[in-house]
Amino acid sequence: MHEIVTNFQFLLVEIERQLEATQAVVEKHDERRIAKIEARDDYIDNLKSVIENACFATLHGEDRLTAPEMAKLRALNIIGNNLERVGDHLVNVVRQTRHYDDPECIKRYAYKPFFAEVKKALEWTPKAVLERDMAAALKICRCELQLDRLYKEQFDRIRDELRSGFQTGDLLTTLFIFRYLERMGDALLNVGEAAIFAITGDKFKIHQFTALKDILTEGGHELPLSEIDFASIWGTRSGCRIGRVADRDGDGVTHREVIFKDGDTAKLRKEAENIDRWARLAPGLAPRVEAFREGKKSSSMLVELMPGQTIQDIAVGGDVALLRWALSAQCRTAGEIWDNSLTPAPVPAGAMAQLRARLPEVLSVHPGFKSVRRVIGTFALPSLDEAVGAAEAVERNLAAPYAVLLHGDYNSNNILYDAARDRIHYIDLHRSADGDPAQDVSVFMISNFRLPVFDAARRRLLNAISTEFFEFARSFAARHGDTSFELRLALGLGRSLITSTRFELSERFSKLMFARGMFLLSRTAAHGGDPSGFRLPLAAVCY
Repeated sequence: MHEIVTNFQFLLVEIERQLEATQAVVEKHDERRIAKIEARDDYIDNLKSVIENACFATLHGEDRLTAPEMAKLRALNIIGNNLERVGDHLVNVVRQTRHYDDPECIKRYAYKPFFAEVKKALEWTPKAVLERDMAAALKICRCELQLDRLYKEQFDRIRDELRSGFQTGDLLTTLFIFRYLERMGDALLNVGEAAIFAITGDKFKIHQFTALKDILTEGGHELPLSEIDFASIWGTRSGCRIGRVADRDGDGVTHREVIFKDGDTAKLRKEAENIDRWARLAPGLAPRVEAFREGKKSSSMLVELMPGQTIQDIAVGGDVALLRWALSAQCRTAGEIWDNSLTPAPVPAGAMAQLRARLPEVLSVHPGFKSVRRVIGTFALPSLDEAVGAAEAVERNLAAPYAVLLHGDYNSNNILYDAARDRIHYIDLHRSADGDPAQDVSVFMISNFRLPVFDAARRRLLNAISTEFFEFARSFAARHGDTSFELRLALGLGRSLITSTRFELSERFSKLMFARGMFLLSRTAAHGGDPSGFRLPLAAVCY
């Protein structure tokens, strides 16, 4: 690590020298100085490569790095690459000066503040990276905003002056110089965010970090962010930044944990509203919203960290006794929610509309699914479009006789079981709405099917989970006079199998899911009698 830090410091010194030399060339064109700047750029490239190679060598070395050491190593590599980008932009600036007819042209414009901002950012970099100074890291990030503002001022002025038709060549050259100076801000923003990563151990965009800092203050977390333990929750496809935040004292004892979310304002606002609705219907089932900060495009919130394990983790873990308790609690909870929220009014099934909406994503990943009609012997298989069209014709005459409050994203990893209290908790409730319970049931069953688990014993457990929840849901439907439940569920399962392939790159497994989805759609289309006579081919969703 010492060698990397030393070369990082040399790199920083070289960039500072290049910055000073570049400003001197802008103020007075000098070909010898330009040649020297171009020659020093090769040395900067070499230093960047040395740092990069040393980082990878350390990463794959015999010594096992701690998490903070790993974060620092990755940050130094990122910063080295971005400092080299700053150096490239400086070379481009001096090369632009060769295009001037009147080298004094640029002196009519405010170029010095650009150089001053970049210089300040470079001066703050050692403190931010080597001394883990959060204030310095944030100052580096804010330089990008300042450079953007400066560029906008000069751009507007030059754009207006270009309309005169006077000195257009020199004006464009000046604009290009300012553009390269502005682009240094993008590289410096990456430097600042990498410094934050080295300090916190987690990658943040500056707006996410600012949102986290502000909302933690609002939520009553008074510790400095450098003392907050933040762990990203990866694997989400929601587009939100989600992380687990813990207050720990000097002895490492956790005093409080919450979930931080940052993302689209409309989506987070909807989730907060849904959590409030769930709290009124079933207190304690959903997490509390501890703080919410709303912005125009993105918002952030802190929500309570709920205790327990997900149904998915319990199933994959293979603890059969715990799984039995969890499934019993899940069915009991779902039954109570459905009973208490039931509204006796017809609700369209809607599975095929959802499938149509997601087909472009499916076909972008698996274009082969949109194929011509195929045959097996003399039996003609429908194309995807034909199968969906036939299922749509069936669904038009189908409706659930009641609506219940749906989770909306009822995957097995969004359902927690707290064994200590024998109760269920729901998380990720942004899609909650009133609708057909067959929708939640189909999503849950396919969330078990699509898990990349191929161990026979654990596969039997996953199949058993789906079967037991199906039996519970079918009993609920029968109790409420729902005679078309299995037919609607088959449509929902077909939809979920086909749409899930957009997240699966394994050709074999995606084809298997697609084929089973097509089979279910074809079975529903072939059923021409009373919906109450349809029986779900359960083997199609057991792997």
